[in-house]
Amino acid sequence: MTHRTAVVTGASSGFGRLTAQTLAADGWRVYATMRNVATTNAPAATALKNAGISVVELDVTSDASVDAAAKTILAEAGAVDVLVNNAGTGFFGIEEAFTPAAAEQQFATNVIGPLRVNRAFLPSMRERRSGLVVYVSSVVGRMIVPFGGIYTASKWALEALAETSSYELAPFGVDVAIVQPGAYATEIFGKITSADDAARVTAYGDVVKYEEALTAGLAASAKDRDPQEVADAILRLAKASAGTRPLRTVVPENAAVEAINDAVAPIQREILKAFGMEALLPKTLA
Repeated sequence: MTHRTAVVTGASSGFGRLTAQTLAADGWRVYATMRNVATTNAPAATALKNAGISVVELDVTSDASVDAAAKTILAEAGAVDVLVNNAGTGFFGIEEAFTPAAAEQQFATNVIGPLRVNRAFLPSMRERRSGLVVYVSSVVGRMIVPFGGIYTASKWALEALAETSSYELAPFGVDVAIVQPGAYATEIFGKITSADDAARVTAYGDVVKYEEALTAGLAASAKDRDPQEVADAILRLAKASAGTRPLRTVVPENAAVEAINDAVAPIQREILKAFGMEALLPKTLA
């Protein structure tokens, strides 16, 4: 039996862990990747292994780690059908109060990380002229919320990389899909990184109360949502026929974000056509 093979980054918790489990339950050969397999993430790694999932050490911020993981996976699996770029972190707070070093950390994981992982796995996909790359973005990859400037900027950058690659990879038969989740009660709420310049935060005085209101509002909206919905959406994309997958999928349905997606798509089509690059449009956007 030929197994379909998937690689999921950031699989120690949240959407990544659920996605790895969901794909495995559907019969996929899954490589769940994460940092610190033998230490802080050992319980998660053990649980995934007990479910028949292969666990591989992979830190998206390290060239050596990504290259070693890709070498191990490709040598064993031979090919990867679906790559899920899920690993990410969340930096929230007053934008001015983040030092450049902190902002670089956010982008190192959320933007440069997927680029690094893609460089490790895309050559084999292009050679085979098939495959799917999924990017787990966010609804704030399309809209802005105060106090989310650093995080939101990273997701806007991720969406730009993803959409650009969808055009560049289309001639090779490799699909790209962006999943835009809303707020869900995953572990990310307990791992949010706050602004690291306390004096700048203090200088904003009462403005900080609006950040607290935003945090409370996000938690409230996430409370009754099941993060399994995101994993199920990724499974549907993975099982869809090549060339039929939508570029963006919003989970759960969000009229505002879907309206933005629908409004921008025809503009993008016209831009490519204006430069004579219609051949690079994926079938779902042509």
